[in-house]
Order: sequence, then structure tokens, then C-alpha cells
Amino acid sequence: MNLAIALTAARYGAATANYTEVQRLLKGPDTGRVCGVRCRDVLTGKEFDVRAKCVINATGPFTDSVRKMDDQEVPNICQPSAGVHIVMPGYYSPDNMGLLDPATSDGRVIFFLPWEKMTIAGTTDSPTDVTSHPIPTEEDINFILSEVRNYLGPDVEVRRGDVLAAWSGIRPLVTNPDSKDTQSLSRNHVVTISDSGLVTIAGGKWTTYRAMARDTIDAAVREHNLQAGSCRTMGLQLEGAQDWSPTLYIRLVQDYGLESEVAQHLASTYGDKAFEVAKIAQVTGKRWPIVGKRLVSEFPYIEAEVVYGVREYARTAVDVISRRTRLAFLNVQAADEALPRIVDIMGKELSWCEQKKKEELETAKTFLYYEMGYKVKTDQLTDRSEISLVPSDIERYKKRFRMFDKDKKGFITILDVQRVLQSVSVQMDENTLHEILNEVDLNKNGQVELNEFLQLMSAIQKGRVSGSRLAVLMKRAEENLRRQAIPVDRSGGGL
Repeated sequence: MNLAIALTAARYGAATANYTEVQRLLKGPDTGRVCGVRCRDVLTGKEFDVRAKCVINATGPFTDSVRKMDDQEVPNICQPSAGVHIVMPGYYSPDNMGLLDPATSDGRVIFFLPWEKMTIAGTTDSPTDVTSHPIPTEEDINFILSEVRNYLGPDVEVRRGDVLAAWSGIRPLVTNPDSKDTQSLSRNHVVTISDSGLVTIAGGKWTTYRAMARDTIDAAVREHNLQAGSCRTMGLQLEGAQDWSPTLYIRLVQDYGLESEVAQHLASTYGDKAFEVAKIAQVTGKRWPIVGKRLVSEFPYIEAEVVYGVREYARTAVDVISRRTRLAFLNVQAADEALPRIVDIMGKELSWCEQKKKEELETAKTFLYYEMGYKVKTDQLTDRSEISLVPSDIERYKKRFRMFDKDKKGFITILDVQRVLQSVSVQMDENTLHEILNEVDLNKNGQVELNEFLQLMSAIQKGRVSGSRLAVLMKRAEENLRRQAIPVDRSGGGL
């Protein structure tokens, strides 16, 4: 939406500058009135001036930092609040039903909604410092998970590993400087004008952005006697809306040979501009679909969107995985898998050298790990994952692990574990295996990584893990084995 608004403004004559920050305000030497800004291109470091009859400060959580460029003594009116959201598999919510609880355990509001064939849940609401890189904390994620468990049946196990993505956003809650009740925070917006003529629009939210635009522009026109009428935002169509229709995607399928799911995604995302994306889509070499190579198999994003994104001002891999597609917000692991191809495509479009491509890849991975809830997998085993296997057994189990990890993703599935156990003549019922895996799943991600697999095999071989429920579970597994007359070798020589 942000991009669509910028492109619409450009269509009506606005000059836009991406990746640009304000260094300071410019003021007339005689009048002291704000008459422009000193800007800096973040990507190149180049600085330049922009002169204007009126300067509008619309910087969200950064509102007060710009106001203090105008007057260092001005009191803050913005109280940033952090809101954390998580995305879980779609099976957690019906397709056409959402839930909102205004009375959670600590009084905050929680919602639970179907979104992009997934489930989105949130949100926290707590004071925070202003930063360009807000990070979701484990405490916030676990709070949401804890509340979510209250809405589901007792037989449904909600795991940390079910969190496919998590992020934190900053709400620019404000106090009205003209109000007598200066302590009350508001989610509504306020428009203020300083003595030097700086117009500030603060607070508000995405769902009221047109009302915010109208109030701000009308105030600017009045204050600075601009030769313009009242704001025209109401009813103005954004870029891509003009020729859009609910059945537009059918034309994309028929005219270009796109998959129906991909065509629906392009139509709903780009509107009538979807045809421009389809025109640059590559031939797949298959009977169907004819064009449109996906970035990852389970999501409808295609490689042509990366090219189109670059032509619409995208300049970093983070732009593409988060702001031009929803990959980072829907599944960080899928975004991570798509990154090498995305960087290759962007490198070709923007003439990146190999070093630049490497830097972009690392920056994007860091973004996923720290800002989108993708926890770095540790190679170090904790105390509760102590492994008691002889070197020959470790190598043997590593070899079996790699046999099932054919794609070298670093993990295997529970079904793979069952197959490994069967291959070494260990049988146990699914409930017992599920409980054991839940004990050794250190990352709570529903996947069994090598260190977790080795711990599992060690526990089965030893039959106990000190200080853990695993001892009880393994005893139950041994009883099952004895009932099946399968011997358990405790000599250290392996199963």
C-alpha cells in the first residue's frame, strides 16, 4: 500500500526519493520560517537540499526527532508502542472466521485471524524506544502463544516451532499538544503547526490514512496560503485500481498461461499492473503453467516480481522478501530458501558485483534471524541434550540422518525418524514417539535437527536422561519393546 501511494503521487507529479533521510531543516535567514530540508541518500551517502513553500513532517514514530530539528525545546507528543505479531499454519483458524479477545490475562487485546492462507495472531502493546529495526522478543511471542492456547482444544498442542514468522512494529501513539488532558494517549491522529510553519501529522493508522491526508493537506494549504484547493484523496484511485475487476485474474490465466493461484495473487497485489508483471514472466518449459517460475513451491510469488520490484524502486533483497512479497512475513524459512535466487535476479538487474551480492545475502539473512523471528540454530548442545554415544555410533547415526536429509536442509521429519527407528529394529507407538520428540525438540520447531536426532538415539540406547521426563517416556518405550519381544542392547554397542 505504501508503494501504491507513492506511485500514485508520482503519477500526479510528485517527485519521490527512496532510501532518503532528513539531516536537518532549512530556515529562511530573515523570517526563520521552515523553507526546506537537507537530505541524505542512505545508499550513496550523497546529500542534497530540497526547497519548499511548506514542509510536512509525516514520519510516524520518528515524529518528535524531526520536531526537535525545528525546536529543540519542544515537548514530545509521540509515545511509541511496540506491537508483536506472529504467523502460524493456516490449520489453526477457519478460512472465514476470526477471533478478537479484548480481555486477555493482562488486559491487552488479542486477535486470531486467517491471513494469506495462514493464521496471524497478535498483538502486544508495550512502550518501546524508537528504532528502525524493532525486534520481536521471545517473551512477547510466548505471551501470544499462551493466549492462543486458551482458544484451542486441550488436544491441540501449540508449539514455538509453529511460529513461521514473528515481527514487531511501532505504533506512533500521540498526545494532542493543544489538549488539556496531555497524559492521555490516542490512536487517532493530530495535526499541529509550529511557529516556524512546520506542519506535523502524528499518530493515526493505516486504516485512516486518507482522513489523515485530507486533514494535513487542508491545514498546509490554509497555513501557507498555497494556490490549491482542498484535498482530493477521497475517491481517488490508487495505482493499479483503474482497470481492476474481480475476474481480472482469469485474463492472466488465459492470455499468459499463469497458474490460477499465481494469477489471483498478481491481480490482488498489483491490480491492473499485474499484466506488466506477466509480460516479463519467464517460460517454465512445462506443459503447464506456461510462464511464471515460483520463488518457492508453496507460495505464489514468481521470479518476475523481483524484476518488476527493482523497476519500482526496490534496492535491497530485504525490500523484496518483506516489502514486495510477503515471504518474510509468512514463512521465514521459505524466504531464506528463496534468497539466493532473489539476489541473483537483483544482481543481474542492478549490475551487482559478487561482493555486493554476498553482502545483500548476509544482510537479508540477518534481517530474517533477528527481525522476523527466525532463530539461529545453535550447534552447541545444552545440558538437557547431553549425548552418550561412542564415536562409531555417532558416525553411524549421522550417516543415517544424512540419508534422509537428502536436500541438506539440516533437519528431518518425524516420519523420517520413524523410518530410521524401523531400520534399526526399534518400534514404538506414535504417541510415545511424539512425546519423546517433544522432549528433544530443543528449538520447538517441529523439526528434528542432527543434534536432536543424536540425543534421541542416545536416549533410546541408554534408556534414561538424567533430570528429564524422557526417562519415564523411555521406560514406557522399553515396556513396549519387551511386549513385542524385541531385545534392547545396553552394552554400548548400539541397538
